[in-house]
Formats: sequence, C-alpha cells, structure tokens
Amino acid sequence: MARYKVVPERSHLTAEARSSLHPVKWQTTGLTGFVEADVDGGAPRLGAPFKVEIEAGKLKSGSFLNDSELQRRLETRKFPRVIGDVKSADVVAGTTRWRLAGNLSVHGVTRATDAEVTVRAIDDKTIEIEGDKVIDIRDYGMTPPRILMLKVYPDVKVHARLVAVREE
Repeated sequence: MARYKVVPERSHLTAEARSSLHPVKWQTTGLTGFVEADVDGGAPRLGAPFKVEIEAGKLKSGSFLNDSELQRRLETRKFPRVIGDVKSADVVAGTTRWRLAGNLSVHGVTRATDAEVTVRAIDDKTIEIEGDKVIDIRDYGMTPPRILMLKVYPDVKVHARLVAVREE
C-alpha cells in the first residue's frame, strides 16, 4: 500500500441540518490527513488504518448567528478538531464502494462508526474518496441548538470529499 496525503484545498466537508424553518448548511475546505491505498491498473484499493481531520472552527454557513451557535455548541476552543480515524476498509462486492469502520471524534467525544464511500482514481497519482453519513449530535454530547425561533433537529447529514495525492 502507498501513502496518499489529503490535499486540503481540494477536499471539503459539508454538514447539513434540518430546522423548523429551513435547512442549515455549514461547509469547509482544509481537511488534512493521509490515506493508505493502491491503484494498480484502475480501481483503487483502500487500506487501513488512516486518519482525516478538520478544524471545527472552519465550518461556516455564511450566517453569523448560525456560525456563532455552532462554534458555541462544538466548543471549538476546547475541542478544536473533528477527527475521523479509520480502522478498517472493506470493498462492497462488485462495486467501487467501500465500507469504512473506525472512530469519529467530535466535541471531545469519540464513538465507533462506519460509512460507505465511493473511491476512484483521478489519475495515476491522485484518488478521490466521497461519501455521506448521518450523525445524531446528541451522541457526541451536544444538544440541538435553538437560534432565535429556529429549532435545529439533532440529525446532521455530513458529506465529505477527499482528494489525496500519492507521496513520493
């Protein structure tokens, strides 16, 4: 397996929550970390372990109120990083999808989790990993926020796209 470094400016994370009024969406670039993979003649094969992180304070919605409330709930000064620590990667038979299993650390709480992702080779030195996962923020010690009259529900859909380049 070769080591691939996540390219922060080409990788992004989006978190979308439903509210009593409208969806609330936060996003950021700047994911960091590494991925173990082989790209031999086409379809990439993932290895494990690997780790990906973001600075929690970089998640922005464009709304000062929403962003302030998210930073307060995440306690970004106390818990500045969101960390995905992948322990195993298994191909879903007959597909380009992979099931990742490991730990997700948010707000100082680490929970075992899994997710399905799509993996593809962009070129002979670059891979892309993309997937979605719905998390319940209460599992990470946070209560759903209320922003003025807006009630935010606890299930948050997280979408990540990682672009990683082979280290020489």
